[in-house]
Amino acid sequence: METKKPVLISPSILSADFTRLGEEICAVQEAGADWVHIDVMDGHFVPNITVGPLIVSAAKKVAQIPLDVHLMISDPDAFLENFHSAGADILTVHPEATHHLHRTLSRIRELGMKAGVALNPSTGLEAVEYVLPEVDVIMIMTVNPGFGGQSFIPSMLKKVMALRKLLDRIGRDIIIEVDGGVSIKTAPDLARAGADVFVAGTAVFGNPPYEEIIKRLRFASA
Repeated sequence: METKKPVLISPSILSADFTRLGEEICAVQEAGADWVHIDVMDGHFVPNITVGPLIVSAAKKVAQIPLDVHLMISDPDAFLENFHSAGADILTVHPEATHHLHRTLSRIRELGMKAGVALNPSTGLEAVEYVLPEVDVIMIMTVNPGFGGQSFIPSMLKKVMALRKLLDRIGRDIIIEVDGGVSIKTAPDLARAGADVFVAGTAVFGNPPYEEIIKRLRFASA
C-alpha cells in the first residue's frame, strides 16, 4: 500500500507579528515550513484590507522557500505582472473575481508562476472543472475569505474528498491546498481527505516554538 506523502505547510503571515515580519518569515522557514502564504485583500472582494506587492517584495528578500500569494481582490488581471515582479511563486485567484478565468490562469503561467484557483465555501468544483489543464493548485477555502482565525466549516471536508476523487479519476497531478481553520484538531481529517498543503495562520504563529507545531501539522494523519 502506497504511503501518502507528508502534508506541506504554508504559514500565513496574516497572523504573524508585522513589527518583525522578516524575522517571523525566517523563523517559520527555519522551523521547516514549505511555503510562505501571503493573503492579499482589497476591501472590495472581501471585507478587509491587508497587503500588496510591496510586502511580497519584502518577503522575497528573506524567504528561500516559495511565496504562496492568495489574491482576494477584484480584477486580479490588472495586478498579475506586479505580483510576478514582486516575487510571487504561486499566484491564486478566485473565479468570481475574473471574467475570463482560463485567460487569467494562462497569463499567470506565462509569467512563470504556478497558477492557483481558490474556491469559496459556496463555490462548487464545476467552477474549475473545465480549466484544469491550466491549473497547478486548487485551494479549498474552509472558511469564508477575509479574516484570519475563523472556525473550520465541517461540510468542506466532503468538498476536499470530492476534489481528490475527481483529480484521481482524471489523472490530474494538481495540488490540493486547504485554507481556513486548520489546526491540530482539523488537520488529520483534512489530510486523510486528500489535502496536500495546509495554510496555517494562528495555528502556527500563535504556537511557538514553530518547529513543533509545523511537525505536528505535517504528520497529523500519520
